[in-house]
Amino acid sequence: MNIEIGQRLLEYRKKNGLSQEELAERIGVSRQAVSKWERAEASPDTDNLIMLSKIYGVTLDELINGAPLGGQYGKNSYEEENNCSLSGDENPDNQKRSDSVSFKHGIHVRAKNGDSVDIGFNGIHVDSAADDTHVHIDGDGVFVRDGKNNLKEDHIFSHAKEDEECPDIVRGLKKFPFPVVCALLYIIFGFCDIFGGWSTGWIIFMTIPLYYTLIDAVYKKNAAHFAYPVLAAMIYMIFGLVYSNWHPSWIVFLTVPLYYFVCDIFKK
Repeated sequence: MNIEIGQRLLEYRKKNGLSQEELAERIGVSRQAVSKWERAEASPDTDNLIMLSKIYGVTLDELINGAPLGGQYGKNSYEEENNCSLSGDENPDNQKRSDSVSFKHGIHVRAKNGDSVDIGFNGIHVDSAADDTHVHIDGDGVFVRDGKNNLKEDHIFSHAKEDEECPDIVRGLKKFPFPVVCALLYIIFGFCDIFGGWSTGWIIFMTIPLYYTLIDAVYKKNAAHFAYPVLAAMIYMIFGLVYSNWHPSWIVFLTVPLYYFVCDIFKK
């Protein structure tokens, strides 16, 4: 699906006063699916297209081929459902919208100028009608679309795209519940008084960033991706808390700039 269709789906949704989460609930898909349609990363199937056309009150041709925006744009359906209008009078021609706020499944703000903000467990989503800028921050990454740049979408950071390019073994290692393992080990250390028990066993949690950054460093063949400063801090805490040797173990921090200096040499 091209970016023009994705932008059109976004405009129809906004014209109908629906959030991505509300539209997803009506169709029976995830909020992420709606987001990907509007970012032109995926295409809705035929059944979903038919449902979208019915919700927006337009034909499939208008929805796909870019006929003038139409639809059943009476009262803002978002305000109607949540009954949370804050100001402004209802206009039967829908030329003006009133500001509204809803706390259903998060925080949802609708401004009368068309701007909207959605904050919830599924991420943060901001749509600006003034300059046609859209920002989405969720589990798939951070996405920014600027209408002034020919609707060009910039993938600042995307877990989904990165995971798709990774080999199966890398994806498997990243999905391994290493933090859960650390929590279980900490409980064992505490009850069995291993490695200093509760007082020092928490150091094991410092291995969590080491685990994931080591995978990234090996896969990308770039040692600079490894969280070496965390390793240095971990070594320092072990010498200090376990062996009471705070001095001169602090010298380990002097190896941090040396580590990245060596990484830079190998990179060049």
